[in-house]
Amino acid sequence: MKLKLLKKSDTSAELFLEGRLDTNAAPATQDAFMQVAEKYSEIVINFTDLVFISSAGLRAILVLQKYANRTGIDITYTNLKPSVREVFELTGFSGILNIED
Repeated sequence: MKLKLLKKSDTSAELFLEGRLDTNAAPATQDAFMQVAEKYSEIVINFTDLVFISSAGLRAILVLQKYANRTGIDITYTNLKPSVREVFELTGFSGILNIED
């Protein structure tokens, strides 16, 4: 799993995910999510190159989203592949996340 951060301004950034957000990658990814969330108030998480997400990956996203909800951070999730979108829909995540095409 690779992460790439693109700073857009002092308050906004885009985080690109690449590879597999699975049990092995989830702890480090969650730490990275939280570091970004502590620095920026507007975050776009770009899933263009994410090919797989496991339940551990979903947990990392849920932890981030709960933090964002508590602190007022605006997070948008973009460019989900059909397989990842299906997981979000089946788990109900599509109802609690701000997902854009």
